Amino acid sequence: MNAAGFPILSLLTFLPLLGAAVIMLVRGDEQTLASNARWTALWTSLIVMVLSLILWFRFDVGTSAYQFEERASWFPEVGLDYHMGVDGISVLFVLLSTVLTPICIISSWEAVQSRVREYMVAFLLLETMMVGMFCAVDLVLFYVFFEGVLIPMFLIIGVWGGPRRVYAAFKLFLYTLLGSVLMLLAILALWYSAGTSDLVAVMQVQLPRFTQMWMFLAFFAAFAVKVPMWPVHTWLPDAHVEAPTAGSVILAGVLLKMGAYGFIRFSIPLFPEAAQYFAPWIFALSVIAVIYTSLVALAQDDMKKLIAYSSVAHMGIVTLGLFTFNQQGISGALLQMISHGVVSGALFLCVGVLYDRVHSREIARYGGVAKIMPGYALVFLLFTMGSVALPGTAGFPGEFLVLVGAWKSSPWVALGGATGMILGAGYMLWLYRRVVFSRITRDDLRALLDLSPREYAMFAPLILLTIWMGVYPSSFLQFFQASVGALIERHEAALALPRLAGM
Repeated sequence: MNAAGFPILSLLTFLPLLGAAVIMLVRGDEQTLASNARWTALWTSLIVMVLSLILWFRFDVGTSAYQFEERASWFPEVGLDYHMGVDGISVLFVLLSTVLTPICIISSWEAVQSRVREYMVAFLLLETMMVGMFCAVDLVLFYVFFEGVLIPMFLIIGVWGGPRRVYAAFKLFLYTLLGSVLMLLAILALWYSAGTSDLVAVMQVQLPRFTQMWMFLAFFAAFAVKVPMWPVHTWLPDAHVEAPTAGSVILAGVLLKMGAYGFIRFSIPLFPEAAQYFAPWIFALSVIAVIYTSLVALAQDDMKKLIAYSSVAHMGIVTLGLFTFNQQGISGALLQMISHGVVSGALFLCVGVLYDRVHSREIARYGGVAKIMPGYALVFLLFTMGSVALPGTAGFPGEFLVLVGAWKSSPWVALGGATGMILGAGYMLWLYRRVVFSRITRDDLRALLDLSPREYAMFAPLILLTIWMGVYPSSFLQFFQASVGALIERHEAALALPRLAGM
């Protein structure tokens, strides 16, 4: 339990399951069931969001220790405990998950008309898994939530997705599951070495260099697929294209952050020598991802695919920053993860707004939207500027700090990362100009309605966050400072041990 004796993290994690149970237990005709499911899911997710805001307000930014900790005996015979807690690295990701979930439910209000109950249950289950993963301080517990995310996302894509939804769902499942099997073997090895799977205890174990190497690669196999890093990124465009709009929002907004979160939470602190050794290789893969997927994005004629490839490029900036091992690079990467979750999620919502009206994602299908949907054009412009890292928007502070941190490690790496910002401006501005400012290409576009009050409510918190993060980034960076500082200090101390042993 935490100091106040109130298990807020468990409540945040498992309250959505209660909402899902209520949805499944209610009886009535199909129309009544669908309406009850929508409202129950919305109110449940809003209550969870309010609880996460309380967590955010009460969080002490001056310490790197875990806060709001909860402990309970889980499998005492084998040293497995239920251990939950948040620090400065994880608390904002909990908030990101709980903010995006009600937005996704609102966006699905009219778009999803079949199997509405099951759809809302899947989303609430997904929220439980996401929040639990960011709160877990036990390796096995983390693995349960990390893999559990696959189940509802598989269903959301496979049941409510596009024409090739089954192919995309199985591709997502197989890619991520195969990588995670190797991580499970490494977790079992760590449990055997430490006698426990508690992260705090495992971090006190000094692992030999060779052991660190193979364990780092085992964790890397799971996290690299989730980021996704080049060349294991090919599942992402298919998943985004076939997923319903809300599925794409969660996939880009939260699920892509799971891999990068794993790197900073486990790979770097547990295997410092291996992380240092493999950093140049990760720099290379990150720069390739930034440049290659940006060029691929330039060639896309599908809006969802373009934004999907842009997500791979932006996450390449994140992995680049995480392995600089300095305050600017890691803090910038964490801020970039939060800002990308907000901006990319909003961009997929923008695509969904058009798709709900025209049922086409082809860029050539649109043109002149500003003349008939001026409110939408303005909202789309803000998030486009956020994606290209315009100063004053959410995308700028994180990318700038990553490049500063990368410059300290290698100017050439920083130059490669900066190339992505240039190419990103190219493909995003081309997309915006083609969809919003070209001439109206089809008569049926003239009848389109601008954003509804429901859609404005859906975009409002994302607009606020995009501007807030761009204008006042220190209000977010302060959460990372103590935890990142402690991580760097521990990393440098671990690297100094082999040198002292050799003296």
